[in-house]
Amino acid sequence: MFAPGVPKLMAEFGNSSPMASTFVVSIYFLGFAFGPLVIAPLSEMHGRMYVYHAGNIAFTAFSIGAALSVNLDMLMAFRLLMGVSGSVPTTVGVGSVVDVMKPEKRGRAISLWAIGPLLGPALGPIAGGYLIEAVGWRWVYWLLAILGATFGVLALLVMRETYAPVLLERKAKAIRKATGNCTLRSKLDTEESSRIKIALIRPLKFLFRTPLVSTIAVYVGIVYGIFYLLVTTFSFVYSSQYGFDEGDTGLSFLPADLGMMIGVLSLGHVQDYLVLRAKRNPDDDGKYKLEVKLTPWITLSAGLLMPAGLLLYGWASHYRVHWIVPMIGAMMFALGLTGATMSLQSYQMDSYPRYAASGSAAVILLRSLIGALMPLGGLKMYDALGLGWGNSLLALVCLLLVPVPVGLYLFGERIRKRYDPVL
Repeated sequence: MFAPGVPKLMAEFGNSSPMASTFVVSIYFLGFAFGPLVIAPLSEMHGRMYVYHAGNIAFTAFSIGAALSVNLDMLMAFRLLMGVSGSVPTTVGVGSVVDVMKPEKRGRAISLWAIGPLLGPALGPIAGGYLIEAVGWRWVYWLLAILGATFGVLALLVMRETYAPVLLERKAKAIRKATGNCTLRSKLDTEESSRIKIALIRPLKFLFRTPLVSTIAVYVGIVYGIFYLLVTTFSFVYSSQYGFDEGDTGLSFLPADLGMMIGVLSLGHVQDYLVLRAKRNPDDDGKYKLEVKLTPWITLSAGLLMPAGLLLYGWASHYRVHWIVPMIGAMMFALGLTGATMSLQSYQMDSYPRYAASGSAAVILLRSLIGALMPLGGLKMYDALGLGWGNSLLALVCLLLVPVPVGLYLFGERIRKRYDPVL
């Protein structure tokens, strides 16, 4: 939402550094990367609601701080803190869906939940472009503060705890109080110091000691990094190559938004259908294979759409073909990205349902780190190679990743059984 206003911001603060103008946007993703390492364990220790409420309050406060910034360093600091607090819904939300939805209904539920995190990067610049053009970049943060406060109050009124271990512990505590029997404990109860230590290192154990999660995290991190890099090119491609003003440049994000929307709304239904069909034909032990969510015709199609979209976007913008053509390329990439990453993350979520938030934190860490750092070096790549060959190189990277979901479909069950982590 803030990206279209970077030129005005840099002019106001008297800074002309291209690196600084990129970093002021991407620093948000650094907060988004490291926040989940603490947020996910806290949600699995004390419940989802405390974390949601604290995140809403902090995000509102830091948005106000960003709106009142008097220099670039102050704004960067508040954007970093906004990233930390803003990572709460994306980290804990996956866990909340797992808490309340059966496996055969999670596909559609995750699709509905994912609309916000997926469409935000696409819709935000559209609204931000017109808002900044009308009243200036600071009103982006005032609007975010108003929205944060509004939804924070709604969360206090309507949301309830869903994490089963925390609910069980609260029930045990109530029984101890009612009976006076202090020896009663839930079967999941452990010493507080042990719980803290285990919970805080759990996302890192997922990332470094669980090959399944490590593979998914690297895959998702790379393709999202490419997406964030692609998004950073929209402003200068459509303003300098096609003469769009700030408002119209914001609209250039709409095709990516459309691609994600198509992917989100279609994939959830398809995955629920695949799970229901697999449940009707279970294995000898009465269970279905979780790898059904990585059915190759879905992941292969999605994986091939990404390099195709990059090639179309890159060469069409390089030769200044009509602006609709690179937009179609961006839509194709976004559709492929959504199909591939949602399939993988849904599979990971079902593989470790009790610790879905920590597993999600491991993926978000790499995704956000790469998303923050790739644009810093990626723009230099475009300067050296141009839009055509630069996007061709990124397309080659995506093409090399196509076999990853297929490999997990074939060998995922074996990997899960061999490297089942003690969490």
